[in-house]
Amino acid sequence: MPPNEDRIPEGIRAVIIDDQPANVSLLETIISQERRVSVQSTCNSLDAVELVTGFKPDIVFLDLMMPHLDGFGVMCELKGHIAKEGYLPILVLTADSTPETMRRALAAGATDFLTKPFDPVEVVLRMRNLLHTRELYQALQQHNESLETMVLERTDRLEKAKLEILDKLARSTEYRDYATGEHTRRVGLNASRIWSELGMPSELTTTIEYAAPLHDVGKVGIPDKILLKPGRLTSEEFDIVKQHTVIGARILAGSQFATLRMAETIARHHHERWDGGGYPDGLSGEDIPLEARIVCVCDVFDALTNERPYKEAWPPEAAVKEISKTSGYHLDPTIAAAFVKLWRAGRIAS
Repeated sequence: MPPNEDRIPEGIRAVIIDDQPANVSLLETIISQERRVSVQSTCNSLDAVELVTGFKPDIVFLDLMMPHLDGFGVMCELKGHIAKEGYLPILVLTADSTPETMRRALAAGATDFLTKPFDPVEVVLRMRNLLHTRELYQALQQHNESLETMVLERTDRLEKAKLEILDKLARSTEYRDYATGEHTRRVGLNASRIWSELGMPSELTTTIEYAAPLHDVGKVGIPDKILLKPGRLTSEEFDIVKQHTVIGARILAGSQFATLRMAETIARHHHERWDGGGYPDGLSGEDIPLEARIVCVCDVFDALTNERPYKEAWPPEAAVKEISKTSGYHLDPTIAAAFVKLWRAGRIAS
């Protein structure tokens, strides 16, 4: 039995590139004895790249000294294709076994050498060893891809768990003053649609959708007797309510999670006004973070169209008119216009 026969897998393909037909014939005869190997060859080195890319071999036998394009040139042209393949062993055929030639061939991409005239047993042994190395490389590559898939799946599950926790947190804080538990969902959904309408980065659309519902998380620090008061608040009581922006920002501060960092910004600044008359920092215009300006519009609309302890719900059409009316002094005019456009297109949740 020939040595290491069990190392040749089924369906192996080999390419021979040598300008000497006698050498090609001899190698074909030797390789063809390995019944699992199919062979294609060429004596014209200019056809080498097309043959390799078309036949997709598992091993290449390559002569170094050839007219038109020598073995070094062939390896140079094959480099990009070999990179895509991952690991394609090139068994160089040469009568020049000087160290300089060996080093140059290795630098060009050679994997191993056969010195002419070559011994048939050595040809088979070297071929089997290189094919075994390729098989191990491919197995390792598949294992790594499998691990990457597992990591991506677990990362995806973790990300979904984080977002679910944020959703539960937003809904739990909302139930203190809004009976439906849907205010936060609508604000998040509408904020994400405005974000997209404004042409903002698509990879952050989900971020604002889950960050926006946390805009009022700071209300957990406001006493119920003020938060749930059915009548008009006194100026002192309103000053206390204003603190929910600062409290919310403190609750969300210091996170490495992008959604919570955006939520912190929104919580603090969603009551700022375009004309600078808002709170807590009196910011104006584009000094107010974009995400907070977007949530401000969404929050105003939702507050107007839903019943509160101190007011009845407005008809949606009246609320949209109010959005347009307060554009330019209370609300960012560009965002207000985007909101109205989405409303007319039936894309605003209410």
